[in-house]
Amino acid sequence: MAHYAGVDLGATNIRAAVADEQAEILAVARRETPQGPTGIDVTEAVLRTLREACGSADVDPRAVEAAGIGSFGPFDLAAGTIESPANLPDTVETVPLTGPVEELIGSERVYLHNDTIAGVIGERFHAERNPDDMVYLTISSGIGAGVCVDGNVLSGWDGNAGEVGHMTIDPEGRRTCGCGHDGHWEAYCSGNNIPEYARLLYEDAREIDTALPIADPDFSAVDVFENAENDEFARHVITQLGHWNAMGVANLVHAYAPLVVYVGGAVAINNPELTLDPIREQLDEMVFVNIPQIELTTLGDDVVLHGAIASAMTGGTGDRGRMRS
Repeated sequence: MAHYAGVDLGATNIRAAVADEQAEILAVARRETPQGPTGIDVTEAVLRTLREACGSADVDPRAVEAAGIGSFGPFDLAAGTIESPANLPDTVETVPLTGPVEELIGSERVYLHNDTIAGVIGERFHAERNPDDMVYLTISSGIGAGVCVDGNVLSGWDGNAGEVGHMTIDPEGRRTCGCGHDGHWEAYCSGNNIPEYARLLYEDAREIDTALPIADPDFSAVDVFENAENDEFARHVITQLGHWNAMGVANLVHAYAPLVVYVGGAVAINNPELTLDPIREQLDEMVFVNIPQIELTTLGDDVVLHGAIASAMTGGTGDRGRMRS
C-alpha cells in the first residue's frame, strides 16, 4: 500500500499527517512552531512532527511515496526554502524545507506551496464541485487565495502567487497593512486587523453607544461578530467588512473567472453567514462577468493539510486524473 505525507506549517503550529492511497488520514501529529533562534530550528521541528505522524501511523518515513507542504512564505522555490518570513522573529532568515523532507522520506517528490495554494489543491481534490476554474480564499489572521485556471494551479515563478490580501481596495489608504503599504484588503478585513478598523470607524461615528470594548487592549474580531445581532455599531462594522470583502472577491472574479470560490479561514469558518452572505448579496452590483458560487470550505481547519496530502498524491496539482503511485 502506498503512503503519502502532508505538512501544514503555520507561524503558530505545525501539523503533519500520513495518509493511505485513498487520501484517508491515518495519523496526525502537532507541535508548536519554534520562534527561532534560527530557521534550522523550524526545519527540525517539521521533521520531528513528520516522524511522529509516521510513527503513529506505523509507517516508516522511507516508505512514504511523496510529501506536500503548505506553508507561510515568502519562498525561494528553487532552493525549497522560506526566506525572511514576516511572521517569525528577524533571526529566522532561511527555513530549509524540501531538501530535509526529501532526505527524511528518501524521495524527491516533495511539493512546497503557499498555504492558500495548498488550500485550492485540497478543494480541487476533495470538493463535490471542483471545476478547472476555482478559487480558495482564506479570511483569517491574514487574507490570501489559491487559484486554479483552466486546470492549472497558479503558483507564480517564485511560489508567491495569490497574495490577494495585498490588493489595494481603499484608494484613500486609511489603514496601513502589516506589510507597510496603505489601503490593502488585509488591513481592513483580516482577523488581526478588524479590531483596529473598528476603532477607526468608531472615531468616525463619534458619539455612539456600543457594547464593543473599543478601548480594551484585548478587543478582538470575536467581540465584533458576537455582538453583531444586538449592537448597532457592531452591525455597522460587519456591513463595512462585507463591502470590502465583496470588493476583494469581485477583483478575484474579474481577474480569474472562477466558477466557484471556496472560503475558509477562522473568520469565515466561525462566522459563515456574516462573512459570506454580504459577499453574495453585493457581487451582482460589482461584477460584470459571470458570478461564481460563493461556498464555505467543506474541509474546515484541515483544508491546508488535506491540500498538502493531495499535492503529494497528484504531483502538486490536486487533479485526481494525475494521481500516481
